[in-house]
Parts: sequence; C-alpha cells; structure tokens
Amino acid sequence: MSRQQGDGPALPLYLSEPGRAMADFGLYLAARPLMPRLPHGDGHPVLVLPGLLADDTSTRVLRAVLRRLDYRVHGWQLGRNIGPTAACVQGMRDRIDDLSDRYGRTVSLVGWSLGGIFARDLARRTPDSVREVITLGSPFRLARHSQSRASRVFDRYTHLHVEHRALPLEPDGVPLPVPSTSIYSHLDGIVHWQTCLDTPGERCENIAVMASHLGLGHHPAAIWAIADRLAQPEGAWRPFKPPVFLRPAFPRPDVPHPAHPAAAA
Repeated sequence: MSRQQGDGPALPLYLSEPGRAMADFGLYLAARPLMPRLPHGDGHPVLVLPGLLADDTSTRVLRAVLRRLDYRVHGWQLGRNIGPTAACVQGMRDRIDDLSDRYGRTVSLVGWSLGGIFARDLARRTPDSVREVITLGSPFRLARHSQSRASRVFDRYTHLHVEHRALPLEPDGVPLPVPSTSIYSHLDGIVHWQTCLDTPGERCENIAVMASHLGLGHHPAAIWAIADRLAQPEGAWRPFKPPVFLRPAFPRPDVPHPAHPAAAA
C-alpha cells in the first residue's frame, strides 16, 4: 500500500535516526580539520534554540563552533523544550531583549526543529531585534499532524501550553520580515522534508543537506551553511553558494535523495 504524499517519514528512516545521528557526529569529527576554513563572523550575538524535548546540551557542539568563529553565542537557558509554555514564551522574549540591549546589535536566531518555529515567531514579533533566522529541520509548513512523527510527543504537553496554533502552522506566501534560511534534509526521519520548505524570495531560501534530523546540529554540511549565512554583512544578504569542493554535500533543494522513499514514488 502506498503512503499518502506528504505523510511523515517512512518507518525505517524514523527508527534509524539515533544511529544516523551518531554517524553524522562521526562526520563532524572527521571534518574538524576543515573548520579553520569556515568563514568568521563580525562578533554579533547569536541565540540558539533547541528542539522538542531537548535543552542547551543538544546545541553545545554547534555553539562551540560558532563561538570559535567570533560570534557572541548563547543558549536559550530555559531548560527542556516542551513547547510554548508560559515560561518558554516569556523567557524567549526576555532573552532576545536582553541580548539586543547588552550588545546594542540585532540578534541572529538559529533554531533546531521546534526551536526554529519559535525563532520564526520571534522574528515576526520583534523584527527590530532580529538580524536573520536560520532553521534546522523545522516543519513550519506543517499542514497535518501525520507529517511529523513528533506530534504525539508534542501533544502530551499541550495542557501546559499557553499558545495553540491551528494547522497549517504558517500560510504560504507570507515571508519573514528578516532574511531567513531553512536547512533541511530529504533523509529526515522525524518530519517530512517538504514541511520545512519556505517560498524562495529575495531574502529567503532553502538549503538541503544529507543528514538525519537528530544530526542536523552537528552535520558538517549544515555547520558550513550556518557559518556562511551568519558571516554575511548585515543588510547585504545573498543566496547560498557552496564552495566547489563541497557542492556534492548539498543536493538540489527540490529533488529527494535517491535513498528517500519519496524518490521512488
């Protein structure tokens, strides 16, 4: 029986997520000699938001890399992400206000999965404080609960949430007021990759990598794309172009990888 187009990832992709995330970390360790070639930043603040059920521990590798690239990098400091609780919603607003005031500069937001949905919300609510948004496997175009294998886990905490959004999460054709980049994977085992696609525009783009959902925060290609996007001069956004030696690591954004079940549909 064929699966409905747009349903969540196939079971093999979902079950293999932990193992593939470990393999992605192995790729990160192998690629560390290339880290000095990453573009350095201008010292502006970066706030990194974790995914569902994760905390700042999950983003430690990414934050360490960005810190070595001269950014003022910060975790969200709100414990485990269980959704839009009162403490989470108010805490993120306070966090971005604090960082913006402390450094006197706009803040770049990097959000993993649910953290990316939060980052996009923050950009809409406080555009004057946000420099750009980068999301990692964030299903901000989710239209049906079946498109995510994390929906049931998220629903366990809805009684604690102070914000409840209807599906689809974001209407198509309403761009963010700041530059935005969606990094996603055709091999994502948690959310359907199409739910992570933004409508390309003058200041928004999609970048495909070949990573697991749980490995996006430390996969070398994702790290390169994040560093490249953050290093752009403020007000001078341009579409991502990987260096020639890394082009195989970035498949075409609209074509599933041959290993993905959708490629055989």
